[in-house]
Formats: sequence, structure tokens, C-alpha cells
Amino acid sequence: MKLKFNPVPFIIILITFANCQNDNHNSELPHDTAFYIDYRSLTGQSDGIAVIELDPEAPNFGNISSKLELGVGVLPHHLYYNQSANKLFTTALGGSYLYQIKTEKDKNGQPILVNATPIDTGENTVGENLFFTNDGRYFMTFMGGAGGPKDGSIGVFNANNNQLIKTIKAPIQDNPNKFIMYPHGISVNEEKGLMMVTSTIHPDLTTGMGNTCTLLDLNTYELKETYQVADSPTDMSSPVEVLLLRGKFPQYALATTMLGGDIWIAPYNTTTKKYDAFTKLFDGSTQGLGWTLEMYIDDNNRLYVSFADPGKVLVFDISNLPQLKLLKTLTADKGAHHMVFFKTKKGKEVVAVQNNLLNIPNLNSGTINVIEIETGKTLGTVDLRSRYGMLPESIEGTNGPSSYMHH
Repeated sequence: MKLKFNPVPFIIILITFANCQNDNHNSELPHDTAFYIDYRSLTGQSDGIAVIELDPEAPNFGNISSKLELGVGVLPHHLYYNQSANKLFTTALGGSYLYQIKTEKDKNGQPILVNATPIDTGENTVGENLFFTNDGRYFMTFMGGAGGPKDGSIGVFNANNNQLIKTIKAPIQDNPNKFIMYPHGISVNEEKGLMMVTSTIHPDLTTGMGNTCTLLDLNTYELKETYQVADSPTDMSSPVEVLLLRGKFPQYALATTMLGGDIWIAPYNTTTKKYDAFTKLFDGSTQGLGWTLEMYIDDNNRLYVSFADPGKVLVFDISNLPQLKLLKTLTADKGAHHMVFFKTKKGKEVVAVQNNLLNIPNLNSGTINVIEIETGKTLGTVDLRSRYGMLPESIEGTNGPSSYMHH
């Protein structure tokens, strides 16, 4: 069953690696500052993927050098590399929901998009986020599940051949205390053998909303606990992204609430080998902020969080969690969403912010801001809406993952 849905506020872009260094800092590579974007057409033409130059110091800043059309209404959603960064994928809200993208380089080393191969997702619909593990699997959240009013599923795939191994389903009707419903965000801590997914919203935006995160065993797929991530059981906060901190970082789970506009935190409990209850760590409404979306962490214990309304990126120090220290606020456009991190050709450390939340009114600027991290100055903006008749949906590097840790 194919889901018929309105443009969905979901999100959630890109990159899924524990401790994946940013390859885009190698200035010898000719396409360091070229990026892939998923886009939707505003003119009734095919949606697809494009290559765009994002260095404001480059003469071709904002130019699209390669495009790959996926089809009308496909709505490509999030771009991901596999664990070894030699395969590129995009999830999609329509079409075949998941595609592997073939790319090549021209004679000058510039990236070219060649073709897209649909991957069979079985009964699972409305593709959201991916997470690749070191043991040859990848996991995908399907916010639509098999199409029911309280559906949602997680697909387990073989990373070598893209075959669907298993579909994880746990309807709320069967157990209202442990369930999977409208999953969007996903994060994995392989060392602990844990996976967590969010419960966000039904793809039609009206049938239902979520306010929980669910913890699963990474190997048995058993549900361990479903956590409330909201002020009350009736507060439909719509958790959208989750991040299980791992490696050298403090061992907590972080979650953003799309409709709550907040950041939540849960400590890992070494006794229960689960996470304790979530508590609110940052209240966006007290700062005039809403629609909290993406989380990225750099190598220096800094957390970057996008707030689509009014379009901000807040940078925090997470060295002393559960204390969260606000370091700076970067101003983007309405719909601030996914990010990529790189150096300009003159060596400026920048973040490029993609500003569009699936064409939701007032959250759909359709721009990409390139902001210098140190000064907060916007060095350049590409307006894809007016220039190309398209809206950017997500963004990723053309030379490997363009962030250190995303989810």
C-alpha cells in the first residue's frame, strides 16, 4: 500500500556515523566545497539530487553542476553514506522510498550524479533515516509503516546487497507501554548493543502524533523501553531526532522535539543497561525558538542544534552534561534544518545550513546559508527557490560525510 500524504515535516538528514572524521578539510581535493542536495521541484517537474558549489569565495558559488532526476513526487529526503563511505543512498517520502546513488568524477575530479537504483523496502513506506553499523547491517525508519493509522516500522537491511532482512514492528495496539509508531529519528550505540527511535507524526500530519522514544536491543530487536519525551502524556511534542552519545562523549541520549521546540536528555544506567527517564534540558520557548530539528556534534564537544523557527543554529558545549552551556547563536533563514561543515578555500571554518522543512509554510525559505562559525557572519546565501525553482530537502558532502557525528 502506497501512502498518500501531505508534505511531511520530517527530516532528518544525513550522516550516520560514530566518530566519522570530516574529509572535507583536505584542501587538495578539487570538490571539497561541492555538496549533494536532495531537492523538490516547485514547477511540477521531477524531484531529485543535485551537486552545488557552496564556497562563497568561489566564482561559481551557488552553481549546480550536475543533476539526477528521480521522478515527480518522489520527495528525496535524507542523504547518507554507508559505513566505509563508498556508497551513497537517499531515502524518500514517496517513490521507492530508498535509492542507492551511483556517482562518478569528471576529468577535473568534479562529482557527477549518474543514476539511482531503487531498493525494495517490502511493505514499508515513507522512508526517513538510516544508520549503518559495523557488522554489515543498516537500519531504516519508515514513518508510514505498512500504511495504518498508528503504523510505523524499522527495516533491517544487508549492507552488502541491500536486501531487506527483517521488518521490526511493535504496534501500540498490542502494547501501549512498549511500541514503535511513526518512527523518524534513529541512533545506535554498538558498544552497548542499543538502538533508539523516535515517535514523530503520521505522514498525513493529521491522523496522529507521537511523544516518545523507544529503546531496542540492537541484535535481538527486542523492545526494552518506551520513554515519554514530553511534559505530559497529552503533550504531543513530536520527538524528531535522537542521538545516543558514544565513544569519548558523555554517555547520554539526546532528543529534539519538533513541536515541543526543546532538547531532552536521558542518562545511561550501567546497572539496568538502559537509559533512565528523559528530562527537558533546553526549553526553546523561553528563547523564542521552536521546531527543534537536527543535532550535530564536532570533535571538540560542541553540539549544533537547528531551530526551524525562526531559523537559528545554537552551539552548545556538552563537556559537562547534563549541564548544557550555550556558546553562540548563529542566524540562518526560516526552516533551518540540516548542516554541513567545511573550510572555504581561504581556510574559514563554516557551516552551511539548509533552510527548508518540506515546504511547510513559513518554514520553507528554500535557501542555503554559509555561516562563518567563529564570527557568526553569513558569508553567502544561495536562494534555490528563486534561482532554480526548487527547495533543498537535505545536504551531504561529495567527498564523504560532512559532519563528525549526526545521529
